[in-house]
Amino acid sequence: MTDSLRLDRPGWRTWLLWGIGLLAYVVSIVNRTSLSAVGVDAATRFHADASALSMFAVIQLFVYGAMQIPVGLLLDRFGARPIIAIGMLLMAAGQLVMAFADAVGIGILARVLIGAGDAAIFPSVLRVIATWFPAQRAPLLVQLTGIIGQFGQIIAVVPLAALLHATSWSVAFGSVSGLGVLFGVLTYLIIRNRPPERRSDPVDTSVDTQTGAIRVVKSSADLRQGFRESWAHPGTRLGFWSHFATPFAGTAFMLLWGFPFLTAGEGLAPATASLIMTTLVFFGILCGPVIGALSSRHPTRRSRWLVLPTVVFQAAVWIVVIVWPGPAPVWLLIVLMLALSTGGPASMIAFDHARTFTPSHRLSTATGIVNGGGFLAALLAILFIGIAMDVQGAGTPDTYSLDAFRWAFLMQVPLWLVGGIAIAVERGRTIRHVGGIDKLPR
Repeated sequence: MTDSLRLDRPGWRTWLLWGIGLLAYVVSIVNRTSLSAVGVDAATRFHADASALSMFAVIQLFVYGAMQIPVGLLLDRFGARPIIAIGMLLMAAGQLVMAFADAVGIGILARVLIGAGDAAIFPSVLRVIATWFPAQRAPLLVQLTGIIGQFGQIIAVVPLAALLHATSWSVAFGSVSGLGVLFGVLTYLIIRNRPPERRSDPVDTSVDTQTGAIRVVKSSADLRQGFRESWAHPGTRLGFWSHFATPFAGTAFMLLWGFPFLTAGEGLAPATASLIMTTLVFFGILCGPVIGALSSRHPTRRSRWLVLPTVVFQAAVWIVVIVWPGPAPVWLLIVLMLALSTGGPASMIAFDHARTFTPSHRLSTATGIVNGGGFLAALLAILFIGIAMDVQGAGTPDTYSLDAFRWAFLMQVPLWLVGGIAIAVERGRTIRHVGGIDKLPR
């Protein structure tokens, strides 16, 4: 069978490769958000104030963002099989350290390992799709990978928290570590870098975020020159600030501060808080196709009609929750989840900007720059919220209060303002750079 025919008609083995990679991505999301529903337990175990607890997530996000370009280079050289396996084992090691850690420094080391391993998984799964599937199947597979992967957040919020409270800290995080080892072995045994007929040339993959198609392109550009050239284009900076402003509030909520806010602040039962947090994931699944369709239909108005309104929507609902007299009603908290859920799909528009204005040999560099915006904003938000809790004398679970959380979450407003203003400025510069709005690529 020829390579072309085999790729046009993927067999069961090809689907198995993707399936194992997809499940590995779900596990990586579980690892990434494993503190989301046990933040209060973590603060008690490590005797950590809010700032120290924030450092767990901040350092994890920093490592994840910093590893994006190195992971891409390693994928180019060694392929998806070893990189995804090593990533799973790094996360497993991190969770094993976390299972027995009882000091903040050791806990931070654990999150460093988890962040480094997590950074390897999603790019590796994209490489599997690019290498083994025909282009016409890529859009659906990319969408399914992103949507199904987010169910890992639900696993982290509900079953993991239930396991911890039914057994112990060490058993819960040791179980996640064992799951990582299992998938490290499975991915290495099952995933292959490329079909046997395909040559083993060094390659780079680029994702068309408007159609979902993945292309394999040659890349020999110097990294530093590519970075300078990519950042010099206002379209790349527009993408950076779009990704900066849209997803950070949802990331900060799901990764660390949401569950303590709902339970210790709003006074909800843990089961109710978990249920409310899961609605954020489901709303994201529903919003994604809608925002994607609107982005495709109105490519020259993405920033004005989608990105900036998403920022305003999130900020407005958060402010309503903050100023609400007394605990917010459940319906308002669900509206908050809806608002936060729009950040992830809207942030994908940032990669449309990278794709639109960047030649293929620099697309990975531009994508890395854009991706860094969201992680920078998220780690700043998590850190600022923690510092604000400490400044108010509400740095431990015993001192958490609704008023303290309200003031702390206001620390997100400057990030929205900076991001929104930068988006407006860079949009104008981009239009002038290309010679007018009618000259913007579609």
